[in-house]
Amino acid sequence: MKDATLRLTDEQFESLVVDVLDELPAVILEMLDNVDVVIEAWPTNDQLEEAGLGDGGTLYGLYEGIPLTARDGGYFLVPPDKITIFKRPIEQSCASPEEIAEQVRITVIHEVAHHFGIGEERLDELGWS
Repeated sequence: MKDATLRLTDEQFESLVVDVLDELPAVILEMLDNVDVVIEAWPTNDQLEEAGLGDGGTLYGLYEGIPLTARDGGYFLVPPDKITIFKRPIEQSCASPEEIAEQVRITVIHEVAHHFGIGEERLDELGWS
């Protein structure tokens, strides 16, 4: 049973996200040069809607941008893509700090995969949903 009061400090949570990013292969990191990774407490209603979830849906992360596979020669002077990791939904769904760390790992990798053009169906097939 999950403990609804389990919370990490913002610094602890950020450290988990940074650790996952630091563990990515160098070739992947090089391809994330126009991507901002941010942490927010909760998704907004617009973000829930963008992800196809209704009010009250659970969203751990969100990729907003143009996947590498959809870019062409006209892709320049665009703002960075954005990966947002949502702290409170992850905390609420986990029963221990170890579970939080694992969910952060899954979420970061899942959202990075979207940057590379891997869709939800393929992520489901790979067990990353």
